[in-house]
Amino acid sequence: MSAGPLTLGTAGHIDHGKTTLIGALTGVDTDRLPEEKARGISIALGYAQLQVPSGHVLSVIDVPGHERFVRTMVAGATGIDLFLMVVAANDGVMPQTREHAAVLAALAVERGVVAVTKADIADPRRAVEQARELLPNCEAIPCSAHTGRGLEKLLSALDRVLDRCASRAFAPGEAVLHIDRVFTATGHGTVVTGTLWSGALARGETLALLPGDTPVRIRRLEVHNEPRTNAQAGQRVAVNLSGVRARSVRRGDVLATPGSLRESYTLDCVLELEDAQHAAIVHIHHGTRDVRGRLAALGEDLWQLRLERPLLAADGDRLVLRRPSPPGTLGGGVVLDASAQRRGRGLQYLERLRRRRDGQPEPISGLPAAPSGRAGSAVNAGPREALAATPGELLALERRLREAGTHPLTPQQLDAAPHVLRALTTSGAAIRISGQLYVHAEVVLAARELVIELIERDGSVTLAGLRNELHASRKPAQALLEHFDATRVTRRLPDDSRILSPRTARERVIKHER
Repeated sequence: MSAGPLTLGTAGHIDHGKTTLIGALTGVDTDRLPEEKARGISIALGYAQLQVPSGHVLSVIDVPGHERFVRTMVAGATGIDLFLMVVAANDGVMPQTREHAAVLAALAVERGVVAVTKADIADPRRAVEQARELLPNCEAIPCSAHTGRGLEKLLSALDRVLDRCASRAFAPGEAVLHIDRVFTATGHGTVVTGTLWSGALARGETLALLPGDTPVRIRRLEVHNEPRTNAQAGQRVAVNLSGVRARSVRRGDVLATPGSLRESYTLDCVLELEDAQHAAIVHIHHGTRDVRGRLAALGEDLWQLRLERPLLAADGDRLVLRRPSPPGTLGGGVVLDASAQRRGRGLQYLERLRRRRDGQPEPISGLPAAPSGRAGSAVNAGPREALAATPGELLALERRLREAGTHPLTPQQLDAAPHVLRALTTSGAAIRISGQLYVHAEVVLAARELVIELIERDGSVTLAGLRNELHASRKPAQALLEHFDATRVTRRLPDDSRILSPRTARERVIKHER
């Protein structure tokens, strides 16, 4: 079982009993607002802790189920590691059940359990079958929050899912926390909360509040109301800040290691969308922020998103896209280039994106162009970022990555200036495979061929099998497999083994026929 922090998010249609179930499991009423209690529905995100039979304690985010609050649901779901889908026995699968499932799929949150609630007032068999059809890889457990029926089985099912979950605390990276709540605490001042996506936080540390790049200091840290000196990725964190007033912070802002993120108005992405058209206006959800933007089709599953307001995204982050009218989830995908330039569909440009999507190296044909930006905005490069990387800097950094082999390195371990690492990544010689882990592109390509060879030989590949073949530790093997999942080289099965994705399988058939 994963020993690190994990966050569980609820999902499901309104009035199917998400908040009541969490209350029965944790003893916490996550509806804290007077309006929620008066109307009897969840409006804002709610939080609790849940201990499962193995002793592991999960952070819980309880999301609203009403269609009017899908934006809030997405903001909560972006930070979760596994889900608890709630389906009422008397209703079965409903519209928001399906939309919440689509949001989870877009965010690649694949592991979870279905709780078929209200089994004390209706026969749950129909709802169980519908849930299994919608989420075939998940256990569906009939239960009742009022009588206690099935709650022990539900907790045991969650425990089994944890065995296949890897905590993001084990992936090195810069600190990134997308803020989902802001308030003023008497005697303490500004407090923000969120799920720590990556990195770690420490009391007394100075971070950047984005947008605006305002320096702020951590006065106090809490994890579920308990004071801490440090917090790890995957935990729900409350951060007491000095250097900023609460009225200057809002949901959607980000706390991050200084220099690790900047505003993006244009994103190149690989997206899986339904009924999407070139030039269509969409709502783009990332972290706890959502903005309007326009789709630009680049070809195949490659798209450019041109935003009306900036996002604070990084390469490899996931997005959810929704149409404004009639409202509904279109799908989602992965950011390939968070500092893209507005360009047409040139063959060279498309080939570079294909290589990024497929985890293949790009030939170095000169230094990359400076990132695009808007005059007078924070998206423009700072003095150090605007520097051009010299050939000597590029060669030295590339040599360090080659020498590291399958052992991924963080920016701190590389000790490289951000503009040099970005230049090497843009050229394709370095590939970011997970969080803030970088590997030389030739290593990724060789690992890709090895994974394909093992799957074609044995029918599938496991983490342990790849680790043994690479003569590496668990961390690099897992990071590589997750990278191949994200770039659709492989497809992960419920037992955590991998098979070839349909696209890779087709490519192999064509290659063998030739």
